[in-house]
Parts: sequence; C-alpha cells; structure tokens
Amino acid sequence: MIWTMGEMIVEIMRDKVDQPLDKAGVFLGPYPSGAPAIFIDTAARLGQKAGIISGVGCDDFGKNLLDRLNGDGVDTSLVLQDPTCSTGCAFVMYYSNGDRKFIFHIGNTPAAKAKAPEEVPAADFFHVMGCSLMASDEFGAEIVKTAKKFREKGAKISFDPNIRPELMGGADTPKQILEMTSVFLPGVAELKMMAGCDTVEESVAKCFENPVLEIIALKRGSKGCTIYTREGSVDFGIYPITPVDATGAGDSFDAAFLCGLVDGKPMMDCIRQATSAASLNTAAFGPMEGKISPETVAELIAQNPQVG
Repeated sequence: MIWTMGEMIVEIMRDKVDQPLDKAGVFLGPYPSGAPAIFIDTAARLGQKAGIISGVGCDDFGKNLLDRLNGDGVDTSLVLQDPTCSTGCAFVMYYSNGDRKFIFHIGNTPAAKAKAPEEVPAADFFHVMGCSLMASDEFGAEIVKTAKKFREKGAKISFDPNIRPELMGGADTPKQILEMTSVFLPGVAELKMMAGCDTVEESVAKCFENPVLEIIALKRGSKGCTIYTREGSVDFGIYPITPVDATGAGDSFDAAFLCGLVDGKPMMDCIRQATSAASLNTAAFGPMEGKISPETVAELIAQNPQVG
C-alpha cells in the first residue's frame, strides 16, 4: 500500500498562455489538484491500495476533490473535513515557453491543517512532496512526524522535493525527510540544491552518502529520466505524445514508478511504467485529467518499443 500526506487543492487555470494573473481574463476549473493528490490518485488508478492524509473544507471545492479521489479508489478516511474555512486553491498561468506562475491559497486552509495520526496504517511506501512541507512550518513538522511513524512501522520513505518558489520558506523539513528517504525523485535543479553541489555527478555521490538511500530517479523533463542506484545508472527517453498540459506529470511519474517497485517489477519496467504515466498525464488539460490506467500505460509502452 502507498500513502501520502499533503495538500488537496483545486486548481483554477488560465485558458490560454501568456495571460498574466494580475489582469482580468478567463479561467477554467476547478480541477482537482495538489501534488500529493495527483500522486495518490495515479497510484490508485494503477491498481494500488492508496491513501492520503489531508484536509478540505465543507464546500463544493472539497466535494470536487473527494468525489474524484474516492471515485478512483483512494482511501480518504484520514482527510479532515473542516467546516470553519474553505478548501485550498491555486490560480495558475502558463507562459508560451512552458513555465508556470502560481498564486497559492494553502497555508490558511484545511489543506495544511491535518495532524499526524495517532496510528498509521501499514504501507510499503510513504511519499512526501516538498511543496507540502513548505505549505507552513507547522504542517511540515506534522508530515515529518508522520513519516517517522510510517518508517517505524516498516514503510520506506519516498521524496519528491517538488520545489515551488512561491512557497519557499526557511524550514529545514526537506533535509529531515531526505535523511529518511529510500527513493529520491528530484528534478536536476532540485537535486543540486538539496545536495549543495554544482554538478549532477557530485550531487548523486553526495546523496548516496546517506546509507538509507537506494534509488535516485532523476526527472529531466523533455529529456526523459536517469535512474541511479549504487550499482550504476540508466538513461531513458520519453514517449511521443502531443502535450497539452505538463501539470502533474512529475507526480504521476512518481506514483507509477513506486507502483512498479511495490509490484516487484524489474527496474526497466518500473521506468517504462513511470514514463508512460507521465506522458499520458500531459495529454489532457488539467492536473489529473490524463487517461491513466494499467491498460493505457501498457498500450503506450507497447506502441513504442524503440523508446529507451
């Protein structure tokens, strides 16, 4: 089983690129979102038992989120439903070069109010997102506390730093999580920042000084990924698909990769599954609107045997 803890929010998105957030214009949504929610929904759609610790308001945005996650099979029994404040949200615009800009409303919402449970369920992995750690100092501390409880119960910790400049603060919770991490899933800039090194090679070596760490799954966007273990590394490309919205691709990659590990698949099959899920997630507008299932993932892999 795979669990996570972090924000459940709705995303409200500009309908065209290069439309600034400080000007009147058209938005689309609400779309169910939040990196941990995207992650755990993908895991459930790929057939894993999956659950999330989070919070929503008792409003229509909260219903939007719970309906989607419950409908896809996510265990939401540890999701706080708070009648005193509104569900978290994010407004987002896209630049024509693919970059994004966000306005987040998370820290003062139920999305960042959940506490570490007294008892945590048994799990194979507990997954942490850096954006959740930085939602507020208090929430970050609760996630760290929860990660320790899962680890004490036998779960491995996986960690995607998922850095959002709009949420950056001075908390040291990302380093606390990294010390517990068995599977690390950063981007290139995140890897260098977390390691405090100038090159990928130096950063990988520095990270593997942590005896707990087993795998670094380095996500390189349109260049694919590189998977590092203590035995070596392997590069993998991307599947050809027409991208519509890159939001959530990395979160889907994380989930599909961990699903492969939980199922005991060979490393190359884990990579193929993760890359396929990430590609499928980019093919639809909205953070978790991509048509991800065991069947669609397998179909995309079978159609592109040359990718590697």
